[in-house]
Amino acid sequence: MFIDPISIEYSAPYYAAAIIFGYLLGSIPFGLLFTKMAGLGDIRNVGSGNIGATNVLRTGNRWVALATLIADGGKGAAAVLIARYFAGDTMAVLAGTAAFVGHIFPVWLRFQGGKGVATFLGLTLALSFPIGLAACATWLLTAAIFRFSSLAALVAAALAPVYFWLDDQWLVIPFSVFFAVLIFIRHKDNIRRLLAGEEPRIGAAKKQAGEG
Repeated sequence: MFIDPISIEYSAPYYAAAIIFGYLLGSIPFGLLFTKMAGLGDIRNVGSGNIGATNVLRTGNRWVALATLIADGGKGAAAVLIARYFAGDTMAVLAGTAAFVGHIFPVWLRFQGGKGVATFLGLTLALSFPIGLAACATWLLTAAIFRFSSLAALVAAALAPVYFWLDDQWLVIPFSVFFAVLIFIRHKDNIRRLLAGEEPRIGAAKKQAGEG
């Protein structure tokens, strides 16, 4: 059950603070920062130009990609946990949502950010650890069966609201639907390639690079 210690009458500044804090934390472009620090250049000039871990992996550096994955997921989780500690669960949901939006639309990169999957999984784990684990397991199982990272993300995002619904977490359900819709929008090109049979499978880029 979600309980807030802050009276609704005096909560407006706290709502604003949670949203601003979450957005600024989520907008940190770890993929861009890590690739530059590793001497890999500007990740926006690699592959799809996305700043997320999947595109970072296309540089061939698995450790930088892993660091990006952890950091992008971590900022979503951190936004939720810090806001919950100081202001309660409603603020935690707002901060996590703002972090998700900040990752996808970072002001520092002219609102051209990642696709939000790692941040979504991180904040979902922080909102509800069992449901977060279920979402991660859904991603892993779908990826293992079909070998499409994008499809795994879409399935995990689509089922997350169902998991929250089954657990009667009514406050989070509308936000989880929002996450899913935005993830689907950000994956529109992937969906087109999946339908056309042109989406690369997990490991395909690495194989092609080895053959080259």
